[in-house]
Amino acid sequence: MPAKSKIQNETEAIRWIEEGKPYAWIVEEYKRKYNIETSPSLWASFRARRGLKKRIARNTELIPWSVNEEHLFAYPLAMLRVEARLRDGFELREVDAKRLASWKKELEQANAVVYYDPDTDAGFHYVPREDGDDDLIRKPLQATRDH
Repeated sequence: MPAKSKIQNETEAIRWIEEGKPYAWIVEEYKRKYNIETSPSLWASFRARRGLKKRIARNTELIPWSVNEEHLFAYPLAMLRVEARLRDGFELREVDAKRLASWKKELEQANAVVYYDPDTDAGFHYVPREDGDDDLIRKPLQATRDH
């Protein structure tokens, strides 16, 4: 006999995922509504099994580096992730769209790009734009990110 799914209403779950509800929100809502404990990984697996659009953007042009763990929450990286979402056609939350526009304007006014040096404490730096810089970042000679 197959194990019973924790998902009570697939139509509802699909709607929430397509609306972009965070997995943490879905976990809390399931606990509140159905008194069922779930996990973000359960919802990520459900999304993948149903062939729903990925929730994250993987843009190796904007983020070509393997980023050290201590730099994963750096603001420039966060903004590059938001820009990647925008370029991949994801709808942005209003707050993210405003922060991104402000950040890009600051980069433009400073005539700067993002540079990543994993061997420094900060990791991410703003450096003056050079002739070869054709995007928001200083492209490394060789990408270190494999996906």
